Amino acid sequence: MDYLKIQGPTPLKGNVTISGAKNAALPLIAMTLLSNSSVHIGNIPAVADIRTLLKLLHNLGATFNMQGNSVDVDTRSLTNTKATYDIVKTMRASILVLGPLLARFGHCEVSLPGGCAIGQRPIDLHLKALEQMGAAITIHGGYVRAEAPGGLKGAHIVFDKITVTGTANIIMAAALAKGKTILTNAAREPEVVQLCQVLNNNGVAIEGIGTAELIIHGTDRRLIRIDPFDVIPDRIEAGTYLCAAAITRSTMKVEKVRPDHLESVIGKLIEMGFTFEIDEESITIIPTEMIKAVDIVTQEYPGFPTDMQAQFLALATQAEGTSTIEERLFENRFMHVSELQRLGAEIKLNGHIATVKGPAQLFGADVMATDLRASSALVLAGMIAEGETDVHRIYHLDRGYENLEKKLKAVGADIERLKE
Repeated sequence: MDYLKIQGPTPLKGNVTISGAKNAALPLIAMTLLSNSSVHIGNIPAVADIRTLLKLLHNLGATFNMQGNSVDVDTRSLTNTKATYDIVKTMRASILVLGPLLARFGHCEVSLPGGCAIGQRPIDLHLKALEQMGAAITIHGGYVRAEAPGGLKGAHIVFDKITVTGTANIIMAAALAKGKTILTNAAREPEVVQLCQVLNNNGVAIEGIGTAELIIHGTDRRLIRIDPFDVIPDRIEAGTYLCAAAITRSTMKVEKVRPDHLESVIGKLIEMGFTFEIDEESITIIPTEMIKAVDIVTQEYPGFPTDMQAQFLALATQAEGTSTIEERLFENRFMHVSELQRLGAEIKLNGHIATVKGPAQLFGADVMATDLRASSALVLAGMIAEGETDVHRIYHLDRGYENLEKKLKAVGADIERLKE
């Protein structure tokens, strides 16, 4: 098993190029199930989750050819509509094939995703919406069995709570449904917006893109031809590197980004005293003499992203005074706190609120990653800790960051990947 060895503290300097967004690429790859031709997708991040979903499609009978950061996916040869547990258990986002498989074939079986390190993420909202569209759903032997032999029908669906994966799943189901589907309380994340835009550009009319109410005009099971497109930049990766520069008090430029997708993150960094030079596709962060304490509440987009909470928690350990971070989206997303405490962070947990006292002197230690974003927080802390920090179980990190240690090394970090 791999781990990262980090020697700190080290300042950073230079430019980092941001990869395509994993959370956009996954539904876009699942969307190829709606196509009657091979689909070319560019700016695909070379991360473990992408390989997992491509393997799942391959098991269903699809073919793909991945070269560098682009992939061609052809689902015309699909022979199987059962997504098995051995793959779904490794990545919850596999549930994204449920909507498009059911819409296209009128039946499918998809394994229940199982547990998740950061808490419950039930799929009942997905299933309820598909039932409203005419599907018969049963759960047997750990599998969701969905049937709609006559195809799905448009419906007015109101999500009880905002769900990003649920919104994407139902958009794809509605794309091949008969008639009009209205989705109320839809997620507005940029990753959902891109899915809508690609479908809208390729024969599925969608109104209200970027708003909480979407109107999707289904094709009545007619597959669509999808033109080549590129995945949007990864706003969470970009935010992570901005935090890396902030915590090491370094000037750094992140390139190939969408600054408009990072407004809440940049806003909090400005509150903490950092300044920026922002162009159309790049953001340069300039350090501050004194990092100010900050209060953060995680919310759905366009609010502060839960996927940036761990990184800001690490950064808050270096702020003057007391910061509070409230996690409203996931009930078990503070597992990195005990690992940061091992490095010397002063953090108190009270339910879903973390209180951070700073600035704290951090010292290198062995720490263990518990989920994807927690891993990056430990790397950030390791870069300012005195001495050697070893971050174990970095397979979590590899799920969502492309070449993290190589990118950090290129801007001056003393970091290397080793075998246990």
